[in-house]
Amino acid sequence: MYQVKVDLATFTTQCSCPSRKFPCKHSLGLLLLAATDTLPASEPPNWVAAWLAKRQVTSTRKQTKDIQSTSESSQVAQTKRFEKRQAMIAKGLDSLDLWLNDLVRNGLASVQTQPVSFWENQAAQMIDAQAPGIASRLRRMATIPNSSRDWPAKLLAQLGRLALLTHAYRRIEQLNPPLQEDVRQMVGWTLTQEEVAARGETLSDDWLILGQTLDDEERVRVQRTWMYGLQSERQALILQFSAAGAPFPEIFPLGSHQQAHLLFWPSAYPQRARVAARRGESAPLKDPLPGDEHIDAFLARTADALAHQPWMERFLCVLRNVIPICSAVNDSWYIRDARGAALPLAKGEHWQLLALSGGHPVDLASEWDGESLLPLGIMAEGAYYMLGRTL
Repeated sequence: MYQVKVDLATFTTQCSCPSRKFPCKHSLGLLLLAATDTLPASEPPNWVAAWLAKRQVTSTRKQTKDIQSTSESSQVAQTKRFEKRQAMIAKGLDSLDLWLNDLVRNGLASVQTQPVSFWENQAAQMIDAQAPGIASRLRRMATIPNSSRDWPAKLLAQLGRLALLTHAYRRIEQLNPPLQEDVRQMVGWTLTQEEVAARGETLSDDWLILGQTLDDEERVRVQRTWMYGLQSERQALILQFSAAGAPFPEIFPLGSHQQAHLLFWPSAYPQRARVAARRGESAPLKDPLPGDEHIDAFLARTADALAHQPWMERFLCVLRNVIPICSAVNDSWYIRDARGAALPLAKGEHWQLLALSGGHPVDLASEWDGESLLPLGIMAEGAYYMLGRTL
């Protein structure tokens, strides 16, 4: 007889069997029983309670370590590295400004015939200047020319945001502290977990896990998990990265809600977060979803967010009582609210969304990138259905 243990808060398993596969078949079986609600509620045996208590102690130690300050010697070394990198970034930004001025002076039409190396060479210079955030922006701009009829307007908008970022970085001391954090992160400065714990905001709430997207960026898989706080009405974006096919560190039960403490990265408009601690078990989402009744209300909140942090690129959008529609004119997709206002859906076919709605108003969770909505999940007839590419 084997001792099988599962922590439903984090989906961590342990079994006394000799299997070299994790999770083993016994753990998977116990998880399936829990998923079908066939396990009666009862107090855990002593050996399970001891395991859970040990996990809690380990988690507490890790959180304590996260907020410990670094030693004086490491602080001195860190200051020297900071000053050296500052000088390299400043030199790189000077070169970038000249390049941007030449590009605009020659006209946006000049980039139509430019090879990919036109953008890649400048991105490589930003990598050398230790400004990887700007390098990523340049690589994304390389995909804009000739991508649509209005590509010049899209490219000009991105060039303007990049110029705003370079000017903000040079005048960073004049900005308020939260916006300084944003500017540094946009340029490419990263924060350690200890720094996030020391300078970020912790928020406890009942978090709705509404959806997930998966993208491939520069040979790295990027997973975005969107959450919504039931009491705080705050959105949270959990970013996870995976290279060489490695699994993501955490698993989130999509289409459910769970009590948790989230730690937000410091920002003028905090959005990115990580789960500091989970409390209790997750439960399925209930009808209706909390969200905006009208598209205008969502756009107003988005405008307010951009007023605080103008480089934000994605937003969680939860709209109630909207109807998905496929236009017969050009096969374009959009959603319409009760007032007749509409927003376009991302390129592609959304027949599953249309079928689940049956042409009737539904509650829809999606990701807004400033141009279109990418559906994440839909509440239809009292049940929540996941949409899109997830893992």
